[in-house]
Amino acid sequence: MSERGKKIFLGICIIIPFVLYCAYYYSIMIKNAPYKFAEFESLTFKYGQGDRLINQYDSKTGIYQYVNEQDSMITSKVKLNKDDLLYLHRKAAEQGFWNFPDNITGSDSSSKTSRTPHYYIEYKYQHKTKKVLFDGTYKQDQKLKDAAKQLVLEISTVINDAEDRGKK
Repeated sequence: MSERGKKIFLGICIIIPFVLYCAYYYSIMIKNAPYKFAEFESLTFKYGQGDRLINQYDSKTGIYQYVNEQDSMITSKVKLNKDDLLYLHRKAAEQGFWNFPDNITGSDSSSKTSRTPHYYIEYKYQHKTKKVLFDGTYKQDQKLKDAAKQLVLEISTVINDAEDRGKK
């Protein structure tokens, strides 16, 4: 057998089975992913001071209520389109939301009664739901805090942009 034939045979025996196994392995991983956008049902976002989460948005109903600068409760209908929801789903995956603990709050119980900002994020899918309560003054894991803050910023920006689109 020539030198070239040996290299081709080696490639066929090692490289091709490896590529096939990788394709098989990752196809199963993707198929069994716990949070798929195709199964997405709704997003709930609540925020406020202390344990009073009076500002809230629910993508299922489209109801967005918040307190404005004049301390009046504003209720409006804000519908997020499929692109907005897909963007928020991908941002959650990018920030590692699926791996967040359920409670990202300070160790002391006084943080709930204080005037610190608190956020509640819930992504609901057909078979699973991920809920996270985030305290803006969380100090333990800076990377986790930054990721949660970034996700909160993205969600509020998308909701506000959708509200502005609806007003036009």
